[in-house]
Amino acid sequence: MTTAVASTPNNDRELVLARIIDASPEQVYRAWTTPETYPEWFCPKPWRAEATKMDLRPGGASDVTMYGPNGEVAPNPGVYLEVVPNRKLVFTDAYTEGWVPTEDGGMMTAVLTFEPAEGGKTLYTARVGHPTAEKKAQHEQMGFLEGWGVCAEQMEAVARNL
Repeated sequence: MTTAVASTPNNDRELVLARIIDASPEQVYRAWTTPETYPEWFCPKPWRAEATKMDLRPGGASDVTMYGPNGEVAPNPGVYLEVVPNRKLVFTDAYTEGWVPTEDGGMMTAVLTFEPAEGGKTLYTARVGHPTAEKKAQHEQMGFLEGWGVCAEQMEAVARNL
């Protein structure tokens, strides 16, 4: 089981989740960058996700679609802004491939860090910034902390085997 770590948002439009993951930073990074693992961990069950594009470079496309148990389909196109192998991923849904702005301006920009922790573990921190207070509140109401926490647990189980 992951261990929650106290974390403070950097500003009033940021949500943050930090966990000690029982896997190395390299393994956690691989979970985030291996499309085939997404159905196993990316959404709280009974939802599932498929990563159909993962061009791991600044400006590279990211496309993940989430599928709900009642036929819901939630596409999440975006781009990577920064990629530091085994240490950091930054992505946003404010743009799609080719730096085309999304019609709604996007919901978030995520900054994920994977820091070595004692015992071969990882301090995993997800800082998710929002363009407006309203979008932050919407993300909170969608269950950001609970949902991303469940995903961290599921990711830990997958990462240990990568």
